[in-house]
Amino acid sequence: MPGAADSKGRLARSRSASSAQAERPRPAAEQFFAGADDKAGRPARRGIQSIEIGFRILDHLRMAPRPLPLKAIAAGTGMSAANVHYYLVSFQAVGIVRQEEDTGCYALGPYALKLGLAAMEQFDVFTAARPAMTDLAEEIGQTVFLGVWGNRGPTIIYRVEAGGNRPILELRVGSVLPLLRSALGRNFVAHLPPAFSEELVVAALKEERTRHEHGGSDDTPRDRGELETMLASIRAAGISRCRDALLANFTSLSAPILDQTGLMIAAITLMGPIGTMDDDLTGPIAEALRSRAAAISKAAGWGD
Repeated sequence: MPGAADSKGRLARSRSASSAQAERPRPAAEQFFAGADDKAGRPARRGIQSIEIGFRILDHLRMAPRPLPLKAIAAGTGMSAANVHYYLVSFQAVGIVRQEEDTGCYALGPYALKLGLAAMEQFDVFTAARPAMTDLAEEIGQTVFLGVWGNRGPTIIYRVEAGGNRPILELRVGSVLPLLRSALGRNFVAHLPPAFSEELVVAALKEERTRHEHGGSDDTPRDRGELETMLASIRAAGISRCRDALLANFTSLSAPILDQTGLMIAAITLMGPIGTMDDDLTGPIAEALRSRAAAISKAAGWGD
């Protein structure tokens, strides 16, 4: 029967298309929205495939430096121009995509901007950092702090103790740390615009010159030259370190959390006894700290 033959043909074409779809490497956005098995090994929850495919288009537009023609979007997403066009029509209807009248090219629309601004408003660094800090404390076995830039400088707003270790009672939530004698303070000086910290830096350098004259022997900078050398090293390493300066016989590492503009909004800091905590800037503990801070920064909108 012709009808049955037509149905079989359509089914075969559908299966062929599905097979090709399965073989195609999935872009990052599609992988994110489709999900993968979670840490407990449970299968990912079932979603709506058309939404996942649509976000391939939106992600391609997001990465583009300028508005794109339909053919370029189709080529970049591995979709047919006809299918891309269907999605673009719907995206235009809700304002998440716009089309330039003179060129016909497509770009993200005003509603995409509203979504981005809303996401920025709703992002809470405290909520985002807590799970990462708990993981770090369990993995590394040392105290973890979350610090922000407060009215008086680098301030601890949250801490997680590792089970079995003696709590560092000298550093509590609400403690304001020395600007140049703490990894957190050094981190902020390295990453914030100078206007934020200049007055405190001048006072701190004066204090350090006096302290070293009376026998201080740690690595805290005493003049502008030493300070700039230290700050350049922190920026290059993406992490700050402070040994035996904040607390005797303790070392600490601090990694910045950046917002969508690249401004440092917080930092995660690890602290432990010298000789017990590996504070090598290229070691596994430093890398674990950097990766957790980078993941939170990405959630805040920084980077790709």
